[in-house]
Amino acid sequence: MKNTLHKSLLFFLLILVFSCKEETKNEEKETAIKSAVSENYNISILVDLSDRISTKKNPNPTMEFYQRDLGYIKSVSEAFSQHLKTKRMRQIDDKMQLFFNPEPENPEINSIANQLRITVNKDNASKKLLNSISDTYAVKTTTIYESAIKDDNYVGSDIWNFFDSKVTDQCIEKGYRNILVILTDGYIFYEGSQIKNSSLSNYLTPQLIKQNGLNTNDWKKKIEKENFGFIKSDHDLSNLEVLVLGINPSKNNPFEEKVIKAYWTKWLSEMNVKHFEIKNADLPSNMDKIIKDFILHTN
Repeated sequence: MKNTLHKSLLFFLLILVFSCKEETKNEEKETAIKSAVSENYNISILVDLSDRISTKKNPNPTMEFYQRDLGYIKSVSEAFSQHLKTKRMRQIDDKMQLFFNPEPENPEINSIANQLRITVNKDNASKKLLNSISDTYAVKTTTIYESAIKDDNYVGSDIWNFFDSKVTDQCIEKGYRNILVILTDGYIFYEGSQIKNSSLSNYLTPQLIKQNGLNTNDWKKKIEKENFGFIKSDHDLSNLEVLVLGINPSKNNPFEEKVIKAYWTKWLSEMNVKHFEIKNADLPSNMDKIIKDFILHTN
């Protein structure tokens, strides 16, 4: 009888402990959800309109790279809309915008980009606006890419200078969760801005990787020993999260992808970007969950 009583008591205590743990987990989950919902988002998209999107120079039979970009942008805009819809109207104060660097010479492209600077707050928030954001981005970004491809005048990509002189002013606002999504193949090159300081540079090309001897099995040791990488920026970007999409290494070097990611990882870490991810150029259907998880989940 005594053993039966002890077993019953032990069973009751175990149930009580597990119940308490489950309640704690649920409370933590609810707190995280409430925190994510109440956050104000400031999402920036930086588009690399270099010849990586050229259907002549870099054709892809599975899906053209510019079409992949459009799919990624669709996922970003859907995540932004989804975030807005989880908030009460009076809580909404969120932003999304699109940038290039350098700006294209085509005035039409720049005009469309200005139209994609969206601010949604309690004064203009409506179901109609929230439901239109993704479609607006889809239509207007398609026009931008098609115009750039038609012009066939690719000036390169100066992402380094964007970080050095613009990112703090244009992509970071106090009181917001600041997210920068970069669409690039991972290479950085702009004809009008090439700086080299010993083993460091503000650009990265397949030629530079080969020139630095980073096309062999000991590439990692060489990067560490000779301090190869991007020229360090003095900015503190601890209030910025970065998602890099579309890495597309040259097929001539089996270590190219790892080298590109090592350059980016070192550079973003030096600028104190605490949360970042660097992803290859995959099909939009495979990237949709990754993009939305990054944007919608708090850390």
